Amino acid sequence: MNTSYRPTGLIRYDSSGAHRGYTLFSPNGGDDAYLIDMEGNFVHRWHYPGGIAYGFLLDNGNLLFRDLGANPPGADHIREVDWDGQLVWEHYDPSLRRHARLPNGNNLMLFQRDRISADLTRSVLGGFATVSDPEQMLGDQVVEVAPDGTEVNIWHSADHLDPETDVICPLERRDAWGSANDLTASPDGSSFLVSFRILDTVAMVDRATGEITWKWGPGNISHQHHPTYLDNGNVLLLDNGSHRRGLSYSRVVEVDPSSSEIIWQYQGRPMVSFFTHFTGGAQRLPNGNTLITEGQQGRLFEVTPANEIVWEYVSPFFVPSQWGMANAVFRAHRYGPDHPALQGRDLDPGLLGNLNRLYGRR
Repeated sequence: MNTSYRPTGLIRYDSSGAHRGYTLFSPNGGDDAYLIDMEGNFVHRWHYPGGIAYGFLLDNGNLLFRDLGANPPGADHIREVDWDGQLVWEHYDPSLRRHARLPNGNNLMLFQRDRISADLTRSVLGGFATVSDPEQMLGDQVVEVAPDGTEVNIWHSADHLDPETDVICPLERRDAWGSANDLTASPDGSSFLVSFRILDTVAMVDRATGEITWKWGPGNISHQHHPTYLDNGNVLLLDNGSHRRGLSYSRVVEVDPSSSEIIWQYQGRPMVSFFTHFTGGAQRLPNGNTLITEGQQGRLFEVTPANEIVWEYVSPFFVPSQWGMANAVFRAHRYGPDHPALQGRDLDPGLLGNLNRLYGRR
Protein backbone atom coordinates (compact mmCIF):
# COMPACT_ATOMS: atom_id res chain seq x y z
CA MET A 1 0.00 0.00 0.00
CA ASN A 2 1.23 3.50 -0.82
CA THR A 3 0.10 6.89 0.37
CA SER A 4 -0.03 9.92 -1.88
CA TYR A 5 3.40 11.05 -0.71
CA ARG A 6 5.48 7.99 0.19
CA PRO A 7 5.44 4.19 0.22
CA THR A 8 4.48 2.12 3.26
CA GLY A 9 5.44 -1.36 4.38
CA LEU A 10 8.98 -2.65 3.92
CA ILE A 11 11.23 -0.02 2.35
CA ARG A 12 14.64 -1.68 2.59
CA TYR A 13 16.33 -4.70 4.12
CA ASP A 14 20.03 -5.47 4.05
CA SER A 15 20.16 -9.01 5.42
CA SER A 16 23.95 -8.87 5.78
CA GLY A 17 23.88 -5.85 8.09
CA ALA A 18 20.57 -5.98 9.97
CA HIS A 19 19.87 -7.80 13.22
CA ARG A 20 17.48 -10.61 12.33
CA GLY A 21 14.35 -10.85 14.42
CA TYR A 22 10.72 -9.82 14.76
CA THR A 23 9.49 -6.25 15.26
CA LEU A 24 6.55 -5.39 17.51
CA PHE A 25 4.51 -2.23 16.92
CA SER A 26 0.97 -0.94 17.40
CA PRO A 27 -0.63 1.86 15.34
CA ASN A 28 -1.70 4.84 17.43
CA GLY A 29 -5.47 4.89 17.74
CA GLY A 30 -5.97 1.20 16.90
CA ASP A 31 -6.99 -1.95 18.77
CA ASP A 32 -4.16 -4.14 17.50
CA ALA A 33 -0.48 -4.86 18.03
CA TYR A 34 1.51 -6.60 15.29
CA LEU A 35 4.64 -8.69 15.07
CA ILE A 36 6.37 -8.59 11.68
CA ASP A 37 9.38 -10.46 10.31
CA MET A 38 12.34 -8.86 8.57
CA GLU A 39 10.56 -9.04 5.20
CA GLY A 40 7.61 -7.03 6.53
CA ASN A 41 5.27 -10.04 6.76
CA PHE A 42 2.81 -10.19 9.66
CA VAL A 43 3.41 -13.26 11.81
CA HIS A 44 1.20 -12.48 14.83
CA ARG A 45 -1.53 -10.07 15.89
CA TRP A 46 -2.98 -9.18 19.28
CA HIS A 47 -6.43 -7.55 19.37
CA TYR A 48 -7.94 -5.85 22.38
CA PRO A 49 -11.09 -3.66 22.23
CA GLY A 50 -10.42 -0.27 23.76
CA GLY A 51 -7.05 0.15 22.14
CA ILE A 52 -3.42 -0.89 22.43
CA ALA A 53 -1.44 2.33 22.70
CA TYR A 54 2.00 0.85 23.31
CA GLY A 55 3.22 -2.55 24.48
CA PHE A 56 6.16 -4.87 24.87
CA LEU A 57 6.64 -8.62 25.23
CA LEU A 58 7.33 -10.33 28.53
CA ASP A 59 9.53 -13.41 28.63
CA ASN A 60 6.48 -15.68 28.95
CA GLY A 61 5.08 -14.38 25.64
CA ASN A 62 2.44 -12.14 27.19
CA LEU A 63 1.91 -8.60 25.93
CA LEU A 64 2.02 -5.81 28.54
CA PHE A 65 0.47 -2.61 27.21
CA ARG A 66 -1.28 0.67 27.91
CA ASP A 67 -4.74 1.19 26.52
CA LEU A 68 -5.86 4.40 24.81
CA GLY A 69 -7.82 5.83 27.73
CA ALA A 70 -11.07 7.73 27.54
CA ASN A 71 -9.52 10.70 25.79
CA PRO A 72 -6.60 9.77 23.50
CA PRO A 73 -3.68 10.20 23.64
CA GLY A 74 -4.17 9.59 27.36
CA ALA A 75 -4.11 6.09 28.81
CA ASP A 76 -5.58 4.89 32.09
CA HIS A 77 -5.09 1.11 32.12
CA ILE A 78 -2.12 -1.20 32.03
CA ARG A 79 -3.17 -4.59 30.76
CA GLU A 80 -1.39 -7.90 30.32
CA VAL A 81 -2.79 -10.36 27.79
CA ASP A 82 -1.51 -13.79 26.81
CA TRP A 83 -0.32 -14.84 23.34
CA ASP A 84 -3.95 -15.31 22.27
CA GLY A 85 -5.10 -11.93 23.55
CA GLN A 86 -6.86 -13.16 26.70
CA LEU A 87 -6.72 -10.79 29.66
CA VAL A 88 -4.34 -11.94 32.41
CA TRP A 89 -4.01 -8.82 34.58
CA GLU A 90 -4.92 -5.13 34.59
CA HIS A 91 -4.47 -2.02 36.68
CA TYR A 92 -6.43 1.23 36.42
CA ASP A 93 -5.42 4.78 37.31
CA PRO A 94 -6.65 7.90 35.47
CA SER A 95 -3.27 9.64 35.83
CA LEU A 96 -1.19 6.74 34.48
CA ARG A 97 1.49 7.76 31.97
CA ARG A 98 4.11 4.96 31.60
CA HIS A 99 5.01 1.62 33.13
CA ALA A 100 7.76 -0.97 33.49
CA ARG A 101 7.77 -4.54 34.84
CA LEU A 102 10.30 -5.15 37.63
CA PRO A 103 12.27 -8.40 38.14
CA ASN A 104 10.29 -9.09 41.34
CA GLY A 105 7.01 -9.15 39.38
CA ASN A 106 5.83 -5.76 40.61
CA ASN A 107 5.20 -2.88 38.24
CA LEU A 108 6.88 0.51 38.21
CA MET A 109 4.37 3.13 37.13
CA LEU A 110 4.67 6.80 36.24
CA PHE A 111 1.87 9.15 37.27
CA GLN A 112 1.26 12.88 37.15
CA ARG A 113 -0.89 13.34 40.21
CA ASP A 114 1.08 15.24 42.88
CA ARG A 115 -0.13 18.74 43.71
CA ILE A 116 2.91 20.86 44.48
CA SER A 117 2.50 23.53 47.15
CA ALA A 118 1.64 27.04 46.04
CA ASP A 119 4.92 28.36 47.45
CA LEU A 120 6.99 25.84 45.50
CA THR A 121 4.91 26.44 42.38
CA ARG A 122 5.72 30.14 42.50
CA SER A 123 9.44 29.42 42.88
CA VAL A 124 9.71 27.18 39.80
CA LEU A 125 11.29 29.07 36.92
CA GLY A 126 10.37 29.05 33.25
CA GLY A 127 7.25 28.40 31.20
CA PHE A 128 4.77 31.02 30.05
CA ALA A 129 2.04 32.37 32.28
CA THR A 130 -1.68 32.43 31.47
CA VAL A 131 -4.70 33.60 33.44
CA SER A 132 -5.73 29.97 33.90
CA ASP A 133 -2.46 28.82 35.51
CA PRO A 134 -3.19 26.71 38.60
CA GLU A 135 -2.09 27.87 42.04
CA GLN A 136 -0.52 24.44 42.48
CA MET A 137 1.36 22.72 39.64
CA LEU A 138 1.19 18.98 39.14
CA GLY A 139 4.28 16.89 39.87
CA ASP A 140 5.29 13.39 38.83
CA GLN A 141 5.30 10.21 40.86
CA VAL A 142 7.05 6.90 40.25
CA VAL A 143 5.17 4.19 42.12
CA GLU A 144 5.96 0.52 42.67
CA VAL A 145 2.68 -1.39 42.47
CA ALA A 146 2.22 -5.04 43.46
CA PRO A 147 0.07 -7.31 41.24
CA ASP A 148 -2.85 -6.92 43.67
CA GLY A 149 -2.75 -3.14 43.23
CA THR A 150 -1.00 -2.31 46.50
CA GLU A 151 1.29 0.70 46.22
CA VAL A 152 4.58 -0.47 47.74
CA ASN A 153 6.65 2.70 47.36
CA ILE A 154 6.16 6.22 45.98
CA TRP A 155 8.87 8.55 44.65
CA HIS A 156 7.90 12.22 44.35
CA SER A 157 9.82 14.14 41.70
CA ALA A 158 9.20 17.52 43.37
CA ASP A 159 11.19 16.37 46.41
CA HIS A 160 14.29 15.96 44.25
CA LEU A 161 14.11 18.66 41.56
CA ASP A 162 15.55 22.16 41.96
CA PRO A 163 13.17 25.04 41.11
CA GLU A 164 16.04 27.28 40.03
CA THR A 165 17.91 24.84 37.76
CA ASP A 166 15.14 22.48 36.61
CA VAL A 167 13.55 25.16 34.45
CA ILE A 168 10.41 24.69 32.35
CA CYS A 169 10.74 25.23 28.60
CA PRO A 170 9.67 28.81 27.78
CA LEU A 171 7.20 27.48 25.19
CA GLU A 172 5.36 25.28 27.73
CA ARG A 173 2.60 26.18 30.14
CA ARG A 174 3.10 26.33 33.90
CA ASP A 175 0.56 23.66 34.81
CA ALA A 176 3.08 20.89 35.56
CA TRP A 177 6.70 20.71 36.69
CA GLY A 178 8.45 18.08 34.61
CA SER A 179 5.64 16.40 32.64
CA ALA A 180 7.59 13.14 32.73
CA ASN A 181 6.91 11.13 29.58
CA ASP A 182 9.01 7.98 30.01
CA LEU A 183 10.19 5.53 32.62
CA THR A 184 12.70 2.67 32.33
CA ALA A 185 13.81 0.33 35.10
CA SER A 186 17.36 -1.00 35.20
CA PRO A 187 17.71 -4.73 34.42
CA ASP A 188 18.21 -5.57 38.11
CA GLY A 189 15.53 -3.12 39.27
CA SER A 190 17.92 -1.15 41.48
CA SER A 191 17.38 2.16 39.69
CA PHE A 192 15.23 3.81 37.07
CA LEU A 193 15.53 6.45 34.38
CA VAL A 194 12.83 9.11 34.11
CA SER A 195 12.47 11.60 31.28
CA PHE A 196 11.17 15.06 32.20
CA ARG A 197 9.98 16.30 28.82
CA ILE A 198 9.48 20.02 29.43
CA LEU A 199 12.70 20.28 31.48
CA ASP A 200 14.81 18.74 28.68
CA THR A 201 16.17 16.46 31.40
CA VAL A 202 16.84 12.77 32.00
CA ALA A 203 17.44 11.62 35.58
CA MET A 204 18.75 8.35 37.00
CA VAL A 205 17.28 7.53 40.42
CA ASP A 206 18.51 5.04 43.03
CA ARG A 207 15.40 3.12 44.11
CA ALA A 208 16.77 2.31 47.57
CA THR A 209 17.53 5.91 48.55
CA GLY A 210 15.33 7.87 46.13
CA GLU A 211 18.26 10.13 45.31
CA ILE A 212 19.02 11.32 41.79
CA THR A 213 22.46 9.91 40.96
CA TRP A 214 22.75 11.49 37.50
CA LYS A 215 20.88 14.29 35.77
CA TRP A 216 21.58 15.58 32.27
CA GLY A 217 20.08 17.31 29.28
CA PRO A 218 19.45 21.07 29.28
CA GLY A 219 21.27 22.69 26.40
CA ASN A 220 21.96 19.28 24.83
CA ILE A 221 18.53 17.78 24.15
CA SER A 222 14.99 19.03 23.69
CA HIS A 223 11.74 17.28 24.76
CA GLN A 224 13.31 13.81 24.64
CA HIS A 225 11.82 10.31 24.96
CA HIS A 226 12.76 6.77 25.91
CA PRO A 227 16.02 6.81 27.90
CA THR A 228 17.28 3.23 28.30
CA TYR A 229 20.20 1.50 29.99
CA LEU A 230 22.89 -0.04 27.80
CA ASP A 231 25.10 -2.98 28.77
CA ASN A 232 28.19 -0.73 28.71
CA GLY A 233 26.70 1.53 31.39
CA ASN A 234 25.72 4.29 28.98
CA VAL A 235 22.25 5.69 28.34
CA LEU A 236 20.51 5.72 24.94
CA LEU A 237 17.65 8.12 24.21
CA LEU A 238 15.67 9.85 21.48
CA ASP A 239 16.25 13.60 21.35
CA ASN A 240 12.98 14.66 19.69
CA GLY A 241 14.11 18.23 19.11
CA SER A 242 10.70 19.77 19.76
CA HIS A 243 11.09 23.47 20.66
CA ARG A 244 14.78 23.27 19.80
CA ARG A 245 16.32 26.63 19.02
CA GLY A 246 16.86 26.99 15.30
CA LEU A 247 16.22 24.11 12.91
CA SER A 248 13.86 21.40 14.19
CA TYR A 249 15.33 17.89 13.85
CA SER A 250 15.47 14.69 15.86
CA ARG A 251 18.45 12.52 16.69
CA VAL A 252 19.36 9.50 18.80
CA VAL A 253 22.21 9.93 21.28
CA GLU A 254 24.26 7.63 23.50
CA VAL A 255 25.53 9.37 26.63
CA ASP A 256 28.19 8.27 29.12
CA PRO A 257 26.80 9.15 32.59
CA SER A 258 30.30 9.17 34.11
CA SER A 259 31.26 12.15 31.96
CA SER A 260 27.88 13.32 30.57
CA GLU A 261 29.50 13.23 27.13
CA ILE A 262 27.67 12.14 23.96
CA ILE A 263 29.75 9.28 22.54
CA TRP A 264 27.51 8.33 19.59
CA GLN A 265 24.62 9.87 17.73
CA TYR A 266 22.40 9.34 14.71
CA GLN A 267 20.67 12.14 12.85
CA GLY A 268 19.14 12.30 9.39
CA ARG A 269 21.01 13.40 6.28
CA PRO A 270 19.76 16.05 5.67
CA MET A 271 18.87 16.67 9.31
CA VAL A 272 15.22 17.50 8.57
CA SER A 273 14.73 14.03 7.05
CA PHE A 274 14.39 12.61 10.59
CA PHE A 275 12.02 14.47 12.91
CA THR A 276 9.23 13.43 15.23
CA HIS A 277 7.76 16.24 17.31
CA PHE A 278 6.46 13.76 19.89
CA THR A 279 6.66 10.02 20.75
CA GLY A 280 9.24 7.62 19.36
CA GLY A 281 12.21 5.78 20.81
CA ALA A 282 15.44 3.89 20.24
CA GLN A 283 16.53 0.34 21.07
CA ARG A 284 20.14 -0.87 21.00
CA LEU A 285 20.25 -4.30 19.34
CA PRO A 286 22.63 -7.17 20.21
CA ASN A 287 24.76 -6.62 17.08
CA GLY A 288 25.39 -2.97 17.99
CA ASN A 289 22.79 -1.56 15.61
CA THR A 290 19.98 0.70 16.82
CA LEU A 291 16.27 0.35 16.03
CA ILE A 292 14.68 3.80 15.86
CA THR A 293 11.00 4.73 15.92
CA GLU A 294 10.18 7.99 14.18
CA GLY A 295 6.83 7.97 15.91
CA GLN A 296 4.89 10.75 14.26
CA GLN A 297 5.69 9.39 10.79
CA GLY A 298 5.08 5.70 11.64
CA ARG A 299 8.61 4.98 10.43
CA LEU A 300 10.73 2.22 11.96
CA PHE A 301 14.33 1.88 10.86
CA GLU A 302 17.58 0.21 11.92
CA VAL A 303 20.96 1.90 11.67
CA THR A 304 24.51 0.61 12.11
CA PRO A 305 27.09 2.29 14.36
CA ALA A 306 28.31 4.00 11.16
CA ASN A 307 24.79 5.45 10.64
CA GLU A 308 23.93 3.25 7.64
CA ILE A 309 20.23 2.36 7.35
CA VAL A 310 19.96 -1.44 6.94
CA TRP A 311 16.22 -1.97 7.56
CA GLU A 312 13.29 0.39 7.13
CA TYR A 313 9.55 -0.05 7.48
CA VAL A 314 6.64 2.43 7.43
CA SER A 315 3.36 1.51 9.09
CA PRO A 316 0.58 1.05 6.52
CA PHE A 317 -2.18 1.62 9.08
CA PHE A 318 -3.81 5.06 8.92
CA VAL A 319 -6.42 5.84 11.56
CA PRO A 320 -8.33 9.01 12.52
CA SER A 321 -6.54 11.28 14.98
CA GLN A 322 -6.67 14.88 16.17
CA TRP A 323 -4.29 15.65 13.28
CA GLY A 324 -6.36 13.86 10.66
CA MET A 325 -5.63 10.42 9.21
CA ALA A 326 -2.23 9.38 10.53
CA ASN A 327 -0.04 6.28 10.70
CA ALA A 328 1.78 7.23 13.90
CA VAL A 329 3.47 4.56 16.05
CA PHE A 330 4.37 5.32 19.65
CA ARG A 331 7.33 2.89 19.79
CA ALA A 332 8.58 -0.38 18.31
CA HIS A 333 10.72 -3.20 19.69
CA ARG A 334 12.81 -5.91 17.98
CA TYR A 335 13.00 -9.44 19.41
CA GLY A 336 15.53 -12.01 18.22
CA PRO A 337 14.42 -15.54 17.25
CA ASP A 338 15.97 -16.83 20.49
CA HIS A 339 13.96 -14.50 22.73
CA PRO A 340 12.09 -16.50 25.44
CA ALA A 341 8.74 -14.96 24.44
CA LEU A 342 8.97 -16.51 20.97
CA GLN A 343 10.00 -20.04 21.88
CA GLY A 344 7.50 -22.62 20.61
CA ARG A 345 5.38 -20.01 18.82
CA ASP A 346 4.08 -20.53 15.31
CA LEU A 347 5.29 -17.49 13.37
CA ASP A 348 4.17 -18.60 9.92
CA PRO A 349 3.05 -15.59 7.82
CA GLY A 350 0.50 -17.86 6.18
CA LEU A 351 -1.58 -17.79 9.36
CA LEU A 352 -2.33 -14.12 8.67
CA GLY A 353 -2.82 -14.53 4.94
CA ASN A 354 -5.48 -11.87 4.43
CA LEU A 355 -3.52 -9.30 6.43
CA ASN A 356 -0.36 -10.04 4.47
CA ARG A 357 -2.19 -9.83 1.15
CA LEU A 358 -3.41 -6.35 2.08
CA TYR A 359 -0.38 -4.94 3.87
CA GLY A 360 2.47 -7.44 3.72
CA ARG A 361 5.55 -7.40 1.60
CA ARG A 362 4.85 -6.16 -1.91
